[in-house]
Amino acid sequence: MTNERYYQPESPKDALRFIENLFNQYAQAPLTADLVAYHQKLVKQIQDNILPTAEKDEQPVQVENAKAMIQTMQSWLRIRMSGQPFAGKMHHFRFEADNAKPKFKRKAVKGRRSGGYRSVRHG
Repeated sequence: MTNERYYQPESPKDALRFIENLFNQYAQAPLTADLVAYHQKLVKQIQDNILPTAEKDEQPVQVENAKAMIQTMQSWLRIRMSGQPFAGKMHHFRFEADNAKPKFKRKAVKGRRSGGYRSVRHG
């Protein structure tokens, strides 16, 4: 019954995705001692469990993803401890700055001309 309470990943990639999601949830939160302890617990989980499992299963892509994720998470802690904001999030197990890609809302409008050409208005 208590096993249902805990998340059981099926593969190293699944576990990395789950930790990435958790990290993105607290990345912008105010820094507290509890948050730092939780963060270090997640980093240790990647180092002690996920990385050796990926190496054992001979998944070089997941090994590289785990190493990149560890590096990003350690840099997050250094940045936040120095009092700087962490301007970004983790995407595909790597740091991605928030201002890297502008987003435009697109609305396709069918014109009156024949040929099915559409103009696009950014709104």
